[in-house]
Amino acid sequence: MLSSLRSTALALGLALLALPAQAFDTSAKAAYVLDQTTGTVLLSKEPDQPLPPASMSKLMTLYVAFEALRDGRLTLDERLPVSEHAMSYGGSTMFLNTQDRVRVEDLLRGIIVLSGNDACAVIAEALSPDGTEAGFSRYMTQRAQQMGMQNSNFANSNGWPAAGHMMSVRDLATLADRLIADFPEYYPLFAEEEYEFDGRAPSNTRNRNPLLKLGIGADGLKTGHTVEAGYGLVGSAKQGDRRVIFVLTGLESTGRRAEEAEAIVNWSFRHFVEKTLAKADTPVAQADVWMGAERSVGLVPAQDLSLLLPILSGKSVEAEVVYEGPVNAPVTKGQQLAELVIKPEGLPEIRRPLVASQDVPLGGFVIRMMTVAGIVLDDIINGPLEAM
Repeated sequence: MLSSLRSTALALGLALLALPAQAFDTSAKAAYVLDQTTGTVLLSKEPDQPLPPASMSKLMTLYVAFEALRDGRLTLDERLPVSEHAMSYGGSTMFLNTQDRVRVEDLLRGIIVLSGNDACAVIAEALSPDGTEAGFSRYMTQRAQQMGMQNSNFANSNGWPAAGHMMSVRDLATLADRLIADFPEYYPLFAEEEYEFDGRAPSNTRNRNPLLKLGIGADGLKTGHTVEAGYGLVGSAKQGDRRVIFVLTGLESTGRRAEEAEAIVNWSFRHFVEKTLAKADTPVAQADVWMGAERSVGLVPAQDLSLLLPILSGKSVEAEVVYEGPVNAPVTKGQQLAELVIKPEGLPEIRRPLVASQDVPLGGFVIRMMTVAGIVLDDIINGPLEAM
């Protein structure tokens, strides 16, 4: 059998009576917007470029801490000591000292609301394989790679400027997605607007997230700023049944960060609509089957295919089914055979798997002989085919 890459063009029709959505023109150095509900990427600017993440990388420290709480390696009421190293951090801190033994819950709030560099180091040293922040940083890098974050490398626990401490905006969005999905019991901490830790830092009690008070559904996650990184924000907002996660970095001021973040949330919710493009039980194409009891098999989505798409004006969404074929029999219902490549106007390409709609057993002796005879006859008439 000679197999080749097959493709079938489709037009997935959407009768929507509105103007096309315009791409968001961001002044951020890099940006990424993900509709978490459907997994649709709405905006992608320099998504995989490793950049200094500043305090946004504290989200990775928090993720590892939440894992430790889940696994019983930490408890919220456990009190952790403060080392000279942790106390030495400047910038945004909880003003911890070596006489303190601080509850884990207070440290978590100190990281989320107060952006405490010292609090991160305390957590890091408690969970580090070798008791050092450097060892914890190496562990975070390995854990990030396991989570699919391929453009992240950590030199410390808090985003303090350091050579090689980098994350991409796609990785930050992946991390935010995992925090929300994996730890719903802790995620409400990110919406806290104020936290006072025993009154010792009255100038550092407010959450720096500029969206929390605006009534647009914003409920997390983390701001960041250094001279090298500029101003950034990993944010999330929920309106109705939809949740959007976004990452902005490299902006020039707190004011610009606030304006850009609010605009991107409004754009994400106002200019897109969720549509079901294909049903799980309805074939979108047919794949040829080699030596099967049937000559073809239907290709269906593994589940109803819903995507967030720009509001179009009576247009169809371009799509293509791609598979290596013909497919060898036997075929099992639910077996992945192809990929649906969707090309919505103004958005990144979207790929979703297609599976067999039914079983196709191996054909009987007569069918197999007829297939072989057909190939031999075609070779005699047209000459042998060359492999593609």
